[in-house]
Amino acid sequence: MSDRIPDSPVTRAQAEEAVRTLLRWAGEDPGREGLLDTPRRVVEAYADWFSGYRVDPHEYLSRTFEEVAGYDEMIVLRDIEYESHCEHHMAPIIGRVHVGYLPNGKVVGISKLARVVEAYARRFQVQEKMTAQIAQCIQDVLNPLGVGVVVEGVHECMTTRGIHKRGVSMVTSTMLGAFREDARTRDEFLRFIEGRR
Repeated sequence: MSDRIPDSPVTRAQAEEAVRTLLRWAGEDPGREGLLDTPRRVVEAYADWFSGYRVDPHEYLSRTFEEVAGYDEMIVLRDIEYESHCEHHMAPIIGRVHVGYLPNGKVVGISKLARVVEAYARRFQVQEKMTAQIAQCIQDVLNPLGVGVVVEGVHECMTTRGIHKRGVSMVTSTMLGAFREDARTRDEFLRFIEGRR
């Protein structure tokens, strides 16, 4: 791993020292044998967890396919697993995303939709914002007739601290175009992501 993440004013050494500071603040000794490599490991984990800042999700959708034999029905990718982090407590958010769109003459490879989800999830997030970002990115690049995004998430900031409520998940949605304007289209999307026909 390089000394500095591109475009970051913070060096790796500074990031590792920040971890040592937090360990001392928590009451630990960063010089203890079991913690000697912790700053390095945490910094490497952060580079992975927050790699979404180093990519442009719009670029994933730039390569489209127009030879679809006139296909103009809904395309749905469901159960895209994601891991994110709450921007308020830096605690994990873990869940699934369901994405659907009505093509307007072009489609995109399905792995690219999952990559868009990943790009936004691997940033500090608020679930509502992430839901809107994913939908708007698809709308901006593909210009489909409609987009629907539903995000389910379990927020560790609520389960491991504060109110300590387990078994609670949050569901957010963004509907654009036909998914917002046409109740039948929206219902079809919701039936697809629930596994019903």
